[in-house]
Amino acid sequence: MTRYQAYQGNQVEGAGPLGLVLLTYEALFKSLGRTRVAILAADMSAEATHTSRAVEALIELNSSLNMEAGGDIAQSLASLYIYMMNRLSDGLCSASTEHVDEVIRLVQELREGWMQLSAQQKSGQQRSHLKVATG
Repeated sequence: MTRYQAYQGNQVEGAGPLGLVLLTYEALFKSLGRTRVAILAADMSAEATHTSRAVEALIELNSSLNMEAGGDIAQSLASLYIYMMNRLSDGLCSASTEHVDEVIRLVQELREGWMQLSAQQKSGQQRSHLKVATG
């Protein structure tokens, strides 16, 4: 195992549920970028490989949803994840980046929302630590 692989393993092990969602979004975003590059290079094999990884990330995000606790938001996210998977599948080997570009835009927007939620949680934790420390 390389040092980088060990670092990645530690990053995953140390991440809470929200951290894992963010890591999955990062993997998804990278896979989509690589898919786009493969399409532009007319490399169908690489396109298929990276599209598959992106779909795997979407499946992971979808399966991590708590439908009972998440209510309408979880249902909307599930529908959006399925839509993105379908767009990627429909556009596979089409020699066009249109479908990937659309999914990238959606992922960027969702990722930013999750990052804001993470920042709010960290800010709230820091405030609670300050209250405890200042008494």
